[in-house]
Amino acid sequence: MRAAGKATKTEKCLLGLTAAFLCLLAGLYLHDARQTEPAAVKTERTVSREELAPDLSPLDLNTATAAELAALPGIGEALAERIVAYREANGAFASVEELLEVSGIGEKKLTGLEGRVRVEREETE
Repeated sequence: MRAAGKATKTEKCLLGLTAAFLCLLAGLYLHDARQTEPAAVKTERTVSREELAPDLSPLDLNTATAAELAALPGIGEALAERIVAYREANGAFASVEELLEVSGIGEKKLTGLEGRVRVEREETE
């Protein structure tokens, strides 16, 4: 039997190996910490805010051009031309819902335009 408080040769060897392993880990950590630089991102050019987030205010149906209307989702060039032709033939739109009178625009398409078009009412005196 061994005496209390005395470590055997095997225990001393294991403690030594554990200490050496911990020193190796600490050394690797310090080595990596010194070599790590803060990440920096370099860009080739500056992009204006307007290019990233264009103006998305609703279009006024009474002043929008065919090109502006054609840029709306679900409205192509032909439908945009029909909207402008309707406006020229019947006068200014009184409401957004009046778009239903234009050939090619139904309830589903009108719902898709919600929040993207508006009708500015003119003040008459």
